[in-house]
Amino acid sequence: MVVDVQLRYSFRVYPSTGQRVALARAFGCARVVFNDALRVRESARAAGLPFVPSGELSRQLTAAKKTPERAWLAEVSSVVLQQSLRDLDTAYRNFFDGLKGRRPRMGAPRFKSRKDGRQSIRFTANAGWKITAGGKLRLPRVGDLDVKWSRALPSAPSTVTVVRDSAGRYFASFVVETGPEVLPTTDAVVGIDLGLTHFAILSDGTKIDSPRFLRRAEKKLKKAQRDLSRKAEGSNNRAKARIKVARAHARVADARREFHHQLSTRIIRENQAVAVEDLAVKGLARTRMAKSVHDAGWSAFVTMLEYKAAKFGRVFHRIGRFEPTSQVCSVCGVKDGPKSLDVRVWTCGACGTVLDRDINAAVNVAKAAGLAASACGARVRPGIVPAQREETGTHPKPSRSTAGQAGISVL
Repeated sequence: MVVDVQLRYSFRVYPSTGQRVALARAFGCARVVFNDALRVRESARAAGLPFVPSGELSRQLTAAKKTPERAWLAEVSSVVLQQSLRDLDTAYRNFFDGLKGRRPRMGAPRFKSRKDGRQSIRFTANAGWKITAGGKLRLPRVGDLDVKWSRALPSAPSTVTVVRDSAGRYFASFVVETGPEVLPTTDAVVGIDLGLTHFAILSDGTKIDSPRFLRRAEKKLKKAQRDLSRKAEGSNNRAKARIKVARAHARVADARREFHHQLSTRIIRENQAVAVEDLAVKGLARTRMAKSVHDAGWSAFVTMLEYKAAKFGRVFHRIGRFEPTSQVCSVCGVKDGPKSLDVRVWTCGACGTVLDRDINAAVNVAKAAGLAASACGARVRPGIVPAQREETGTHPKPSRSTAGQAGISVL
């Protein structure tokens, strides 16, 4: 079933010197409002008072703008300040939902710092922002920003968020709602086993090498970090060196995101149904493989598969992380027990089939999701025992999952 989905399209913007000052003022005001509201709620909690509702925070904000200490809040759009209060509400909602088990646990809302690498402000439709006929982004109290449009927006955006990242780059992020984009139906389905040596192993036997963007850039990153450590605290040279480090990391993140988008789009276009395993990424990130796990970016890739499947009318399955995909023979279904990570090929004790560990796991992922994935791709070579050869015949080809990328398109 294809439903309307909300996507986020980000484009690079290039503010002038004066516009950067105006944006910095807006970032600061939004941050102060967030911190003030958080302080009010935390003070009430410490005093044993009821939770302060959003309406009361909004009234206090209006009163604060009339005081000498907070009069400068009136220099920016009021929508930016109200959206900062909405962000605080969202942070509390996520925190409480995590405590109730409705979503993964998150920490309590924290105060924002002017030294945070990422600063952002959001404008809704009633703020009066618009895209001019000349293709510029007109923001209240900021002006017309030059935008590098990499593609046209599929529909009229409802909100725009202006972001300054740790590398000093500015982006305009638009939220748009897209209608159904049904792709031609295909019989292919696929199970995906994610790994480190190979980023993804598909149930049809395809292995996709891991690009290892962070590992490849480590030499340059170490040099940039050493240069930063040698600069005096508070000096202009240190500020410049910090920007160089941030830009080096941004290049790695951008390359990884582009790889995820291209691969997820290809998989979604080629397959009607996709199944992946729900990996315990947080747990793996606490092991000696932490750097490689973060470098792979499995969670971001799976998220792309999920929202692109919804956008293009494909079926997405996420199977439980405790499914014994590496222990079960995909040919005869016999559970052969746990195996250490150094065992990459194993022979089924029941049917004698020699199995590639990763491809076998991908086939089992597809089967656990109820997909008719082919098990023949999991065989490395014929087994010795011929009794159950009929189970190793040809089956429907497995599938992949992906959706179209839009500039930097994120759900």
